Amino acid sequence: MIDDSQPSERLFERLQGTVERVTFHNEENGFSVLKVRVRGRKDPVAVVGHVPTVATGEKIDAEGQWMTDKVHGLQFRADRIETHEPTGKDAVIRFLGSGLISGVGPAMAERIVQVFGAKALDVIENEPMRLVTVPGLGKQTAARIAESYRERKAVKDVMIAFQDKGIGTARAVAIWKVLGPEAVKLVEEDPYRLAREVRGIGFAGADEIAEKFGIDRAAPERVRAGIAHAIESAADDGHTAVPRADVIERAERLLGVDADAVAAEIEGAIAQGEVETFDIDGTAYLAVRRLARFERSVANRLKALAEGRPPWGRIDVDAAVTRFEARKGMQLSPSQREALALVAGAKVSVITGGPGVGKTTLLEALLATIAAAKLTVALAAPTGRAARRMADQAGREAKTIHRLLEIDPTTGGFKRSASEPLEADVVVIDEASMVDVPLMSALVEAIPLNAALILIGDVDQLPSVGPGQVLADVIASGLVPVARLTEIFRQAEESRIIINAHRINRGEWPEPPPSGELADFYVIEARGADDALAKILEVVGNRIPRRFGLDPMRDVQVITPMQKGICGARNLNDRLAELLNGAPLDRIERFGQTYATGDKVMQIENDYDRDVFNGDLGILKRIRQQEDEIVVAFDGREVKYGLEDLEALTRAYAITIHKSQGSEYPAVVIPLLRDHAIMLARNLLYTAATRGRQLVVLVAEPRALEMALSGDRIRRRFTRLKSMLTG
Repeated sequence: MIDDSQPSERLFERLQGTVERVTFHNEENGFSVLKVRVRGRKDPVAVVGHVPTVATGEKIDAEGQWMTDKVHGLQFRADRIETHEPTGKDAVIRFLGSGLISGVGPAMAERIVQVFGAKALDVIENEPMRLVTVPGLGKQTAARIAESYRERKAVKDVMIAFQDKGIGTARAVAIWKVLGPEAVKLVEEDPYRLAREVRGIGFAGADEIAEKFGIDRAAPERVRAGIAHAIESAADDGHTAVPRADVIERAERLLGVDADAVAAEIEGAIAQGEVETFDIDGTAYLAVRRLARFERSVANRLKALAEGRPPWGRIDVDAAVTRFEARKGMQLSPSQREALALVAGAKVSVITGGPGVGKTTLLEALLATIAAAKLTVALAAPTGRAARRMADQAGREAKTIHRLLEIDPTTGGFKRSASEPLEADVVVIDEASMVDVPLMSALVEAIPLNAALILIGDVDQLPSVGPGQVLADVIASGLVPVARLTEIFRQAEESRIIINAHRINRGEWPEPPPSGELADFYVIEARGADDALAKILEVVGNRIPRRFGLDPMRDVQVITPMQKGICGARNLNDRLAELLNGAPLDRIERFGQTYATGDKVMQIENDYDRDVFNGDLGILKRIRQQEDEIVVAFDGREVKYGLEDLEALTRAYAITIHKSQGSEYPAVVIPLLRDHAIMLARNLLYTAATRGRQLVVLVAEPRALEMALSGDRIRRRFTRLKSMLTG
């Protein structure tokens, strides 16, 4: 018998018992917390590990070690868990009534076992139609029970097959979720599809699995997969195509094979249609089929949309402007009138320009101008925050592009497409610089060919996080009219944020505020990273609240070029949490992050079920570990998350500048250091400076600011869309 009073670090390496309760089970990765009845122990023990499916009443065989968790106490941390069907009548009842088998609840489980005893599972598997002898159970239900049981067995068989190859349960579950019952066969045929299709495995993981399945390191399929990965991985830096020479160098380094072998397989990939090749200005480029298809779709559809007259027909712009000015009590400038005439005469057009140049006013004037045509207008933006800002400015509903296209959260696909287009005559997209090629492809395919499309955005800001530079390529192509607004209007001229944003965009040093006056743009000199950190904490915690009356948690957002480093988002989050939320009631650690009550958090992916979107900020209100949930308040609305869903949240006292795209905050504080050299580009600083509505504070080393303003660090993106639009 085991002595419960003196648990050691490693009581034994193998544990066998019967599952009494499934405390938690994540269907996505198989992570489970089980209460298991073990012979010789008075109380059930907690077993933590990965298992694809598990139910109350099953027997388990686990290998691992005992550990003491700070919160939950003694646990058996299992490296491997095998499940076995129950044999005793009581265990079979618990298993069948666990909810794992479709069509069977606790009461039905009791009746089935009353008729068939401990052999009930054999009957379900081999003679399911005998189930109709159970009172209240018909043929349809019997068939559903049998199908559900078979599916569960199939999952288990796949898991065992993968485990025999040395593939862990969490990875096997991820593969099963994507590839289904044929997973083993499909992986045997092409293990490298895992890098393309299964999130989190990547090329290195697929390569490791391929080796377990006997793929030789010099095999053509491995080299071909490495070439595709070399091109696809460039998409992480925004490229949709890569110079051929760069692909050979990347693949050679990745695969450990010589350049000739890579070059030979590139030709094979081109011949098979897996990779496309093309020349731009005498340089040979390669593109994978997926991204090439998206760019081609955008190019072809934009050309088709641009043809013909706009749906509002011919408009007397001068008369429309006169009516608009009378109603609004304002006057459009000559440049705005010219821009309005340009956009009003085209089916597809672009409105671009920096802050304070009247992009919103121009859109408002256009919508007023075409109002008499009684057209259906759809407004959308890439993020939830950008869509809400667009709605506030336009005075009408605006959606995220994903919601406009009616995304299916379970598949990631869109309901709206060329076969079921949007019911809109005019589609207006704000913050268009943030839209990547795959999303733009889905959008333009869903726009009816007789509709108009207006893209609004600041082309000088950072391009999309995803691959491509759609707005820049559309503008550069000359395919459609572009209204470039450059005149800063009188009201905007009073804002040093706007004046200095334009100075930064021209590569000029920001103007200091008048001596002794309260201003909205400051540059604080930093002497190294430690000095910058101290000044950020002082500015956020003391100077801004005291001088401007802004709440440091609600109104002040620190945005930084990088995640890493003393003034990177990770360390700043730790230090700002200590400063602003030093004594939380409760805390929990998940996925390498600590979350505490009172924390400022950000949603980092769109969640249509919870109605929260990428970039939304909230405050973590409660942690309920017993219920496996936390509660976050977004603009006063409380939203519940399971602990397994916390990957969608990150602490947000400090965020990266890329994450701030499409959002505005009352005040922003921006560290700019030589440590950030790899990221110091003018468009990054310009984007950051335009995030603040009332106040912008740069905490900068002079040399770092000089590097950012120089303009020679803007990363070029290799894309094909411009040449497709002009060809």
